[in-house]
Amino acid sequence: MATAHTLLLLPLLLALAWAQCPAPADLKNADGSKVCSQLYVDDSPYYAQCCGGDVLQVQPGDDIPYIPLGWNDKISSLVVAPLCELNVWSRRGKEGYNRKFKSGVVYRLREIKKGLFGDWDNSISAYYCKCY
Repeated sequence: MATAHTLLLLPLLLALAWAQCPAPADLKNADGSKVCSQLYVDDSPYYAQCCGGDVLQVQPGDDIPYIPLGWNDKISSLVVAPLCELNVWSRRGKEGYNRKFKSGVVYRLREIKKGLFGDWDNSISAYYCKCY
């Protein structure tokens, strides 16, 4: 009987091992101070598996017109802390399309429209984050 229970719990344990987006209120630095936003390179067809891969922490007041090369056009999901907003641009130097994200989780940027035919998946090249 113990084997049957183990087999039933296995999918749940595997799901917990995959990435999961943090709650906006949980975005904090090691010293307990607020993180404005977290950007992630991976998403998934399943919400419980989004916010995976490398993480870029954005601090309050960060104004980055040229996102680091390893991050340019690589972001697929994001989380914004309460009382904060993340402004993003589709081109380096704060050019191109612009979008403002308020507190919350965006599991898949491919679901957020950019212009007539595009979306925000792998499209962020600059950002500014502020908290109130």
